[in-house]
Amino acid sequence: MSAPEPSPQEDLPYCIELWLPDGSAVERVLARAVSAELAQAIFRAAQGEYPQRRITLSKGQATVLDSAA
Repeated sequence: MSAPEPSPQEDLPYCIELWLPDGSAVERVLARAVSAELAQAIFRAAQGEYPQRRITLSKGQATVLDSAA
């Protein structure tokens, strides 16, 4: 019996999220990334697309970047 395939989320540890306008909860995941460098580039692009909205970049439970900070 072979080991189960890893889920796509396990392969892409960084998550970029767009928050609701009131900042109460995540509206949607904008992207996932395999590397910190790529995740930061996506985060910066998302800030340009949504300048008045909160964007977060996280790895697991840890917040790496937060546009509201």
